[in-house]
Amino acid sequence: MVAFSYSCEEWLEVEPDQGLIISEYWTSKEDVKATLMAAYRNFALINDEMFLYGELRADMIEAGSDILSRESKIINSNITPDNALCRWNNFYTVIHHCNLLLEHSDEVQKIDPNFTVVTLKAYKAEALYLRSLAYFYLVRVFKDVPLSLKSSETDDASFYIPKTESEIIIDTLISNLEIAVSYMPKNQDYGSLEENKGRAGYAAINALLADIYLWNFDYAKSIEMITRIEELEKYVLLPPGNWFDIYYPGNSLEGIFEFQFDNVNNLNNQTYELTYNTNRFNVSDYALELLNPSSSSEIIRGKGSLCINYNYHNDKEAEFVWKYCGVNPDGRSIRPSTENKSANYIIYRYADILLMKAEALSQIGQYAEALIIINEIRARANMPAVTNALFSARYFEDLILNERAKEFAYEGKRWFDLMRMGRRDNFARKDELIDILIKSAPATQKRILATKLVDPMGWYLPIHETELERNANLVQNPFYQQYN
Repeated sequence: MVAFSYSCEEWLEVEPDQGLIISEYWTSKEDVKATLMAAYRNFALINDEMFLYGELRADMIEAGSDILSRESKIINSNITPDNALCRWNNFYTVIHHCNLLLEHSDEVQKIDPNFTVVTLKAYKAEALYLRSLAYFYLVRVFKDVPLSLKSSETDDASFYIPKTESEIIIDTLISNLEIAVSYMPKNQDYGSLEENKGRAGYAAINALLADIYLWNFDYAKSIEMITRIEELEKYVLLPPGNWFDIYYPGNSLEGIFEFQFDNVNNLNNQTYELTYNTNRFNVSDYALELLNPSSSSEIIRGKGSLCINYNYHNDKEAEFVWKYCGVNPDGRSIRPSTENKSANYIIYRYADILLMKAEALSQIGQYAEALIIINEIRARANMPAVTNALFSARYFEDLILNERAKEFAYEGKRWFDLMRMGRRDNFARKDELIDILIKSAPATQKRILATKLVDPMGWYLPIHETELERNANLVQNPFYQQYN
C-alpha cells in the first residue's frame, strides 16, 4: 500500500518546472509525481470540453440565447474544420505528460533510494490510465487520431505522426490498461478521501476497461472488468435521500473516479459557467419530459438534475441544469460563492458500472439478470420497478438508454451512449439514432440535418485546420474533405 500526505489542494496544484524536458529534471520521486500531477491538472481543466463533447450533439440540451457560435454550429451539425471545438491539443497535452513519466520514471527509480518499485508501478499505472482515458475521448470524438506513445523530446519521436485506425488504438488501450491493472494494488490508499476519489485506483482502471470493452461490443470482457470492481466491495448506491450527495459535497461512497475542483485554490469547474451562470444552453423538451418531477414522477433525479422553478438571474421561472450549482435538490439553494465552481466532474461512479453491466448482460441474452440491475437503479430513485419487460436486446437497449439519460443527465455521457447504440450491429439502428438527433431541430432543418447524419463518419468531428497545416501526414476525416 502506498500512502501520501498531500491534501487535495496540494496534489492538484503541483506543476513540473519549466525544465520538464531536460535530463536534469528527472532526479527524484518528486519529479515523477509532479509530472503525474500536471497530467491530472491539465485533464481536469478541460472538463468543459468533456461536457460539451458528451452533450452538444445529443438530445438533452438546446441552444440558449447566449450560446457561442462554435457550440451552436456543433448542435446544428453545421461543422467545419475551423471550429475551435475541433481542436484536440488539450488532450495531447495530457498524453505528453504521461509519456514523459512512462519514459523517465524507471531511470529515476534507479537513482532515488526513496522511490520504491511499488510506488513506481503505481505512478505508471496512473499515467497509463490518464493516457488511455484521453485517447478514449479522442477516439469517440474524432475516430482515427495520431497514436503517440513517446514524448516529443525523444530523438526517435516523430513530430508529424499520421492517424492510426481507431480499432488499433482501442486494442492498444486495452493492452496498456491491463498492464496498469497488474501494477496497481487493489487496496491502494492515497491518504485522503480527495485523492482516493480523484486519483486513478484499481477500480477506476477496470471501469475504463469495462467502458472500452462495451464500446467495442465485447460484452463478456466488459462484465469481467465490472466483476473485478464488484469483488472489491468498496462501492455502493447511495440511498434515495442521499442521491444529491454524489454532487454536493461529492466524493461519495458511489464515486469511483472524479476530477477534483476547489475554486478557493483557483481550480475551477467550468461546468458551472456552462450550465448555470450564463444562458448558453437550455434544457431540451425531451429532458423536461424525462426529468420534470411534475410530469415524470422523477422526484429524486428530476429535482437533482434540473431547476425548473426559479432563476435568480432575472427573477422568473426558468429551466437549467442543477447538478453543478446546487447544494441540495430543491432548485433554490445555490452553492456559496466560495464553492460555486468546486463541483467535481465525475468520470465513473457505481451506478454507471451497474448499468454498463446491465447493457452487456442484455446484449448476450441474460435479460432477467439485466432487469434486476435496472430495477435496483430505479428503486434507488424511488421509481417503480419495470415489470412485463419484453425479453429482447432492442427493448433492453432502449430501456437502458432511457435509464442512463435520467441517471447521468448532463454528466457528459449522453452523446457517447447514443453513438454506441447507433454503431451496434453494423449500424442496424442508424435511422433511429438520426431520428433522435433531429427531433429538436427546426422543421426547415430536419431533412438537411438527417442527410448529413446518414454517413456515420459525420458523427465524428473533423481534424482542425491548424493541425492539417502543421502536420502534412494527417488526412482529413473523409466526411469533411469538401472543406479542404
